Amino acid sequence: MRQIKIKMIVIASLLGLSSCATIMPDQVGVKRTFGRINNDVKKPGIVGFNPFTTRVVRVPIRTMNLAITENLPSKEGLTIRSESSILYRVRAGAVPQILQETGMEFEDMLILPVFRSAASDVCSKYDAKDMHSAKRAEIEEEIKKRLVEVCEPKGFIIESVLLKSISLPAGLSKSIEAKLEAEQDALRMQFVLDRQKQEAQRQIIDAEGAKEIARIQAEGKRNATIIDAEARAKRTEIEAQGIQRANDMINASLSNNVLKFKQIEAFQQLSSSPNTKTIITDGKTPIVNMLGNEGN
Repeated sequence: MRQIKIKMIVIASLLGLSSCATIMPDQVGVKRTFGRINNDVKKPGIVGFNPFTTRVVRVPIRTMNLAITENLPSKEGLTIRSESSILYRVRAGAVPQILQETGMEFEDMLILPVFRSAASDVCSKYDAKDMHSAKRAEIEEEIKKRLVEVCEPKGFIIESVLLKSISLPAGLSKSIEAKLEAEQDALRMQFVLDRQKQEAQRQIIDAEGAKEIARIQAEGKRNATIIDAEARAKRTEIEAQGIQRANDMINASLSNNVLKFKQIEAFQQLSSSPNTKTIITDGKTPIVNMLGNEGN
């Protein structure tokens, strides 16, 4: 009896352990009961379920790297070997939809076919050399756009598409490398010419600047000379005006009475002389009595 109890405990323990599932931090889980997907998305942690009727399907939601090796056509009809990567992740809330529509084989069922179709269509519009040059990023962006249009409505987030390695036919690869080298040489030569041209322009600007400075200095000296001459002329004019005003003031102070007094003084001085005098006047000037002065 005791052995039976032990067996039952062991069986119960095994059933308890088998009825729990652990969902990791980079996963979500969905229960599948009798083949039917439950829309309730389980977050990371421990999930209990009935092991006889239900399974827990775990789906990673971290960024995944899908590596692809593919032959791509070019515009010239050449076959280009490419090693590509698609970086994508599953949107957690869309896991039930993904499992119902494509199941866990969504890479082979959806992402890869869409990539192959998009890559062939896009690359066929470009020359082989474009895939080996700066236009590679443009090609990657166009392929990604096609993937986004189809895959994102179905629950996938396309982060980037990378054409990591492009293998061109041997002859074409050498010709492209030679052309790229020639283009780089031409760019280097153009850079040197541009620098020489800029240096020549700088020298011209410096010479014009020096010439302009000399002109301004000469003009300044000439203006200074003119200003100095004008100042001297103005000073002379002011001095002449001062002298004229002084003379005008003196003339204005000499009234008729003062002039008559000065005439009388002059006649008196003449009369004091012992010599015989003859004085002729205009009849208005008073005559000094010279005889009287003599009698005295």
